[in-house]
Amino acid sequence: MTKFHSHFQYKRWLVVLCILIGLTACQPDTKPLSDLEQIQQRGVLRVGTLNNQISYFIGTDGPTGLDYELAQRFAKELGVKLEIKPAYHSSGLFPALKNHEVDMIAAGISHTPERLKHFNVGPAYYYASQQVVYRKGTWRPRNLKQLIEKQSSENKENFVVVKGSEFDQTLQNLAKDNPKLTWETVENNDTNDLLKKVSTGDIDFTVVDSISLSINQRLHPRLATAFELTEDQPISWYIRKSDNDSLYAMMLEFFGNMNQSGKLARLEEKYFGHIQSFDYVDTRAFIRSLDSKLPKYKKLFQTYSKEFDWRLIAALSYQESHWNPYATSPTGVRGMMMLTQSTAKMVNVKNRLIPAQSIQGGVTYLRGIVKRIPDSIPEHEKIWFALASYNLGFGHVMDARRLTKAQKANPDSWTDVKARLPKLQLPGYYRYTRYGYARGSEAKNYVENIRRYYQTIIGYEAQEKQEIRNDNLDADFTVIDAPVSSAVSAAVSTATNTEQPAAESK
Repeated sequence: MTKFHSHFQYKRWLVVLCILIGLTACQPDTKPLSDLEQIQQRGVLRVGTLNNQISYFIGTDGPTGLDYELAQRFAKELGVKLEIKPAYHSSGLFPALKNHEVDMIAAGISHTPERLKHFNVGPAYYYASQQVVYRKGTWRPRNLKQLIEKQSSENKENFVVVKGSEFDQTLQNLAKDNPKLTWETVENNDTNDLLKKVSTGDIDFTVVDSISLSINQRLHPRLATAFELTEDQPISWYIRKSDNDSLYAMMLEFFGNMNQSGKLARLEEKYFGHIQSFDYVDTRAFIRSLDSKLPKYKKLFQTYSKEFDWRLIAALSYQESHWNPYATSPTGVRGMMMLTQSTAKMVNVKNRLIPAQSIQGGVTYLRGIVKRIPDSIPEHEKIWFALASYNLGFGHVMDARRLTKAQKANPDSWTDVKARLPKLQLPGYYRYTRYGYARGSEAKNYVENIRRYYQTIIGYEAQEKQEIRNDNLDADFTVIDAPVSSAVSAAVSTATNTEQPAAESK
């Protein structure tokens, strides 16, 4: 063999050897990556959720909602970005989780035997019962037996739930012992759609969870509970079952830390703290005002709210004056934002009865209060302390904080402080405060009312945009964790030097 051929043969074997080594290196690892490892390698946590006022919605400052905020914090714990994948209703979320289209479900969903069989659930972060809902002024069944008797006698298909939902599954389980129980399922509506149909009388009954009902009652005050179908049930996140429980372990640790630190309780206060009480008459009056009065002043609220959500300022104004620019109290406060004469002078308002001046002045005054709120209070709770101060006075609210601390509770938590506000009107407490007696109960209700009005305006706007929202969801859009800014309307202002009612514009 020549030297050339020997060299060629050597090079050929060297090439073959390199190829074999390369192929060996490219062989897939026999141990597949766990869900947690895949998320970390991808750098993105994909979360399936529902578009509603509880879990996830687009607010003035971008995405928000209880499940969104929790998922955002969990993604940060994992060191990855958050990617939200909203679905129209819960039945669409579980196939996505099963098919690895999402890594977890965070959507305020309760447990069912079927779901527990196929998926792992995280710790309960709140509880809700399932309730049969009817329209006030119509026949109310007091229990399941009465509902079945009514159905049998009239043979009506007036009981409607979302197909594949936890409510559908509950009814299926109940039907095993109650074979005469009948209901209709729909796929092209979510629970909010069905609640609206009950409110308008298009259907007689549906089933929703107690939290969803409380929130929807602000928009549809005719909704009411006929009876509870279940006791309180745990609400949890869902992930796939796996041989590697690393993601599940991280979830358990996350909720344990959130609960122990008090951060979970603060988030629940933020989204649920205002929904316990419901005033049917007041809510109906507010809904009417949304149609008859708000359109006239909406531009002004948008113009002068600046760093505040205009809907919050509108809610504050309704609490103060019911959007009456000429409102006057026996103590001399006047206008849309019910400013005292001294406050109006301080914020350069010349005529309190001109809506533009009153709103601008009220916002300026509120801004000043927010700046005085201690930095130890979480940013998203500062506004509740500021609103209480708007009503009661800053000094009295600080008294309530000192009282809260003296009772070994958290003076930086609105939940703890609002529980002590009513004590400011009891001699056994106010005698030892710096600023003395104050109507703390009124201040507490004042803030909670504003929060309810605020959420109602959000829901009202969402309802108006329902068709657009549905089109977006049908397109299966994905929302990356990023802030969304909103445009501010052009300024509208008028000014006079004397405090007289402004002429109505035509």
